Amino acid sequence: MLPKHQVLRAAPRFAAQIRAPRFAAQIRAPVQRRFMSSPGPSTESAFVRERRAVKEHAHASTELWRKISLYVVPVALAASAANAYYLWNEHWEHWSHMPPLEERIEYPYQNIRTKNYQWGDGDKTIFWNDNVNYHNKDKTT
Repeated sequence: MLPKHQVLRAAPRFAAQIRAPRFAAQIRAPVQRRFMSSPGPSTESAFVRERRAVKEHAHASTELWRKISLYVVPVALAASAANAYYLWNEHWEHWSHMPPLEERIEYPYQNIRTKNYQWGDGDKTIFWNDNVNYHNKDKTT
């Protein structure tokens, strides 16, 4: 806290500053309204104008991609999922009309084995699926 004598010494100076015309003008300046004035010429440099244009472009681009992300992408995902589901069911419907795996023709270029694989029983490839792949070692064309 300030000592009492410093406050008392500063009081007359503060009062003089308040009464000064310059101080009063500073207080009135934001309140005054100019009715007959027009805005002055643009004092912005080309750099400032370019930066503002870049900022506005960035804002517009951001809004565009935000709208695409919120309104277009979910619809596209739903349509793609429906199409994939339809194709999946169509594929297995077609597959059900084919003869059993054991009765299908095994051509000489299918399931060529020169040596056993290192995994499993040695006869199945790494992506072997028992529902769709079949290999009969005894059967030839």
